[in-house]
Amino acid sequence: QVRLVESGGGSVQAGGSLRLSCAASGAGYSAVCMGWFRRVAGKELEGVAAIDNRDTPTYADSLKGRFTISQDNAKNTLYLRINNLQPEDTAMYYCAADWLNPCSAGLPLDQFQYWGRGILVTVSS
Repeated sequence: QVRLVESGGGSVQAGGSLRLSCAASGAGYSAVCMGWFRRVAGKELEGVAAIDNRDTPTYADSLKGRFTISQDNAKNTLYLRINNLQPEDTAMYYCAADWLNPCSAGLPLDQFQYWGRGILVTVSS
């Protein structure tokens, strides 16, 4: 059974950086597309970034610049580096995986078959 487990969240001050990790297990081979999503309190889940099995990234237009997605296929781990964190980045961050379809612009939520339970990032001013 596929399992995705996020780590690396926590509390940071504005201007700081974090690297979130998502360890994937149970599949036996790499996903076609893996992505990061976040839910800010009171708002809908939104796509942050995705990366395909050729290491081609896709970023949400509104979030380009401070987010970097990467993966280590040997470790079956997905990463999200967030620089210059701002209070508005406070959210639950989720990783997701799709073993069927390539990444799509716009990061549609319903593309992904598997989701982690999320990890909280809190940014204080």
